[in-house]
Amino acid sequence: MSELDLLKRSSYYYDLPSELIAQHPVTPRDSSRLLVADKKGSLSDRHFFDLPSFLNPGDLLVVNKSKVIPARLFAEEIHTGSPLEILLLRQASLDTWRCMVRPGKKAKPGKTFSIGGKLNATVESIEENGDRIIRFDYDHTRPFMALLDEIGQMPLPPYIQEKLTDRSRYQTVYAEVDGSAAAPTAGLHFTDELLQKVRSKGVEIRSVILHVGIGTFRPVKEEDITKHPMHSEFFSVPDETVAAVSAAKKEGRRIIAVGTTSCRTLESAFNEHGELIRNNCDTDIFIYPGYSFKVIDGLITNFHLPESTLIMLVSALLGYNNTMNAYRHAVENAYRFFSFGDAMLIL
Repeated sequence: MSELDLLKRSSYYYDLPSELIAQHPVTPRDSSRLLVADKKGSLSDRHFFDLPSFLNPGDLLVVNKSKVIPARLFAEEIHTGSPLEILLLRQASLDTWRCMVRPGKKAKPGKTFSIGGKLNATVESIEENGDRIIRFDYDHTRPFMALLDEIGQMPLPPYIQEKLTDRSRYQTVYAEVDGSAAAPTAGLHFTDELLQKVRSKGVEIRSVILHVGIGTFRPVKEEDITKHPMHSEFFSVPDETVAAVSAAKKEGRRIIAVGTTSCRTLESAFNEHGELIRNNCDTDIFIYPGYSFKVIDGLITNFHLPESTLIMLVSALLGYNNTMNAYRHAVENAYRFFSFGDAMLIL
């Protein structure tokens, strides 16, 4: 594979039978399968509960504590009753949000919609990419998030057709900070008990925040991937994580990101010396082959869509040929794919 071919979207295509797209999470969480892949090309079929056996005392595991909000809202135009689906993407100010809407032709500036009789949504403007800025009017004696919990639905990705009966299964067990429009899915495999086993082995666990945007599902449309406009997401790195990363880099201990969101946060926030260079801001970092990783040594991740920015990120860390071989192996061995699917450990 030439360097030019590595910059082509079509190089990251693979055939995936539809029956391998996971429609529901497994129980218990850590009973999902785990494909262990090293950078030399070897593969091992295990289960997620085997994870501690692949970690060393002194390893630093970094998780994303962002929490998915029930961001999918079903509205009706106040005067006509016309339906509108609203997906909250990101808070713009106290009562305004950047949103995706469907059908877009119904959501013109000035139009007002009612949501469950408890929220009014007025379209203020249309962004260049078609997103809407929407103002929400409601009884401020109740927090906005409390209203969302009551009338919103979890924003499952479009490839999941089954209804989610337990909202908690689209949250990590350590989720704390509201803000994501999609789950940081690599963390869905952890149980409290497994986290304790990891700690008992002498592995340090620290956290970051990256609020996952729906842009994670937006396809790469350009054949030249360098022309792909990457979505921007808010991230934050607490002081204790800064200190932990700096110490691990200085002492030569492995840093393993749980999920592409944690990976993107760490690579955005630290320079090649593991020193913090920015914090509490946005990142639109796009990682693909040729990228030189500054912070992470390993990654826990799910299996991603063909031709997606996420499989490109994996290819940058594991190597293109190793990645495509791993995906072929996963298909041939009937691993479960995407958000509710199985996991991969790259070391």
